[in-house]
Amino acid sequence: MRTVAEITVDPARARVHEQGWQSWSPSTGYALSDVPHRWVDKPHRISSYRYENSQGTDVFWGEGLLAVDPGDGSPVSLVVAVSPTVSVPSIRAHFVGNKVIVSANGDVSVRTDSSVSLALAHWADEVVDKLGLPVPRPAPTIWCSWYQYFTDVTESDVDSNLALLDSLSLPVDVVQVDDGYQAEIGDWLVPSGRFADVPGLFSRIRSRGRRAGIWTAPFLVAENSRLRFEHPDWLVRSPDGTPVSAGYNWFQSLYALDTTHPGARDYLRTVFETFGSWGIDFHKIDFIYAGAIPGVRYEDVSPIEAYRSGVSLIRSAIGDAYLLGCGAPQLPSIGLFDAMRVSPDIAPTYESFNGDASMPSQFGATMNGVSRAFQHGRFWVNDPDCIVARPEIERREEWAEHVSRYGGLRGSSDGLDQLDDWGLATTRRLLSEPIPRYFVES
Repeated sequence: MRTVAEITVDPARARVHEQGWQSWSPSTGYALSDVPHRWVDKPHRISSYRYENSQGTDVFWGEGLLAVDPGDGSPVSLVVAVSPTVSVPSIRAHFVGNKVIVSANGDVSVRTDSSVSLALAHWADEVVDKLGLPVPRPAPTIWCSWYQYFTDVTESDVDSNLALLDSLSLPVDVVQVDDGYQAEIGDWLVPSGRFADVPGLFSRIRSRGRRAGIWTAPFLVAENSRLRFEHPDWLVRSPDGTPVSAGYNWFQSLYALDTTHPGARDYLRTVFETFGSWGIDFHKIDFIYAGAIPGVRYEDVSPIEAYRSGVSLIRSAIGDAYLLGCGAPQLPSIGLFDAMRVSPDIAPTYESFNGDASMPSQFGATMNGVSRAFQHGRFWVNDPDCIVARPEIERREEWAEHVSRYGGLRGSSDGLDQLDDWGLATTRRLLSEPIPRYFVES
């Protein structure tokens, strides 16, 4: 890394602001005496932080974006990637004496502004102008099966909530069937035993006047999937020929699909065109960090090129359908999505299960949602994650207010029969509220 800035600060008042690699990576500001949020165990480091890096708590670390507020009234310094959709340098900051020393391993520029939030917003405005990005399309409202049923969801669960949407007259545009309809991660057109007729389910959704939505993790291949057994040559490889790990989840190892391989590309195209033939016009693509994992691919391109190529293929296959990203490298995704999850998952609990701020929790989801508010209305519509308002949700009132303030995409994910009077009224309110163009005005 080379030094790009030496900033004189007030050690007692200075703050360093990190932006992490992907949706779930912790992003927030710290006092110089704070210990920054870092990974807890290796599988989650792979799936929630930048694959190439294993930064410790002794330095501050941003992926393409890092800001320093000197704390003495001097302007804020923002260090940013020069070409964020092409190359995202890692940016490191450490404190020595009365200075913060900032270094980077690629091309960055240094700019100043009056505050961190304005610096980020002004920079984002310039990126939008430079790339000629259109105004993001407003997001539909959704009902999502995930946070009530998780992978145990059944076809009848979706049908039951579809009927309740009608009887409760909730303003939901899209019914999104989440993880659990498919047999395995990677086998998107093979139904699980809990779903007898997946195309028929989407037909019933549409017959009730709702739009059909679906969840996939298109760049992941699970160890136990048909896809891995039938096409092992479609996986991203290490130099020694073994598949690169993309983490561990669903009680099995995960691998990355090579989005440059002609066979894998044909498969992705077939999957998403088939979804279109089923009437699906809302797609949440998740865990897509896997598309940017370093490794040996069929084509010798950078991980960011491979990632953008894979997303662009999906975008082409779905036409005008609405595209929501999640678990997505943030800067490499600019210009590709209608909406973007900007945080880790919400959870029924305030704290994560292992203390890692990238894992599901209200704490991490709120922290990132605030930190990335500047992206909304510029790069895409910000998705803070779903409304969960049933009585078992810890601090549900606080989460509802966060969604009200920072939610560009509004989605309910409770079993609707589980809502009490407050939960139903709050869900109705949040689905009905107007959404501001920007959460951070420039």
